[in-house]
Amino acid sequence: MRYAIYGLVVVLIVLHQDNWLWDDTRLIFGFMPITLLYQAGISIGAAIVWFLATKFAWPHHLEEIAQDSPAQETGESE
Repeated sequence: MRYAIYGLVVVLIVLHQDNWLWDDTRLIFGFMPITLLYQAGISIGAAIVWFLATKFAWPHHLEEIAQDSPAQETGESE
């Protein structure tokens, strides 16, 4: 699953390069430029990919190490 998420990140990077809609002046819903709607879609896609990354590709062994280590003092006095 981790490699699929890496692939999705690469796809988002490629799709983020908005060369094909740069000169398009169409309005969607009568007020929104198509390039702005496209970028909103890319942002939603990035949020979904980030959610999948934290759900399936997060390094859980780092959390186990943090839980096993002794608590660090914050330096605050009581």
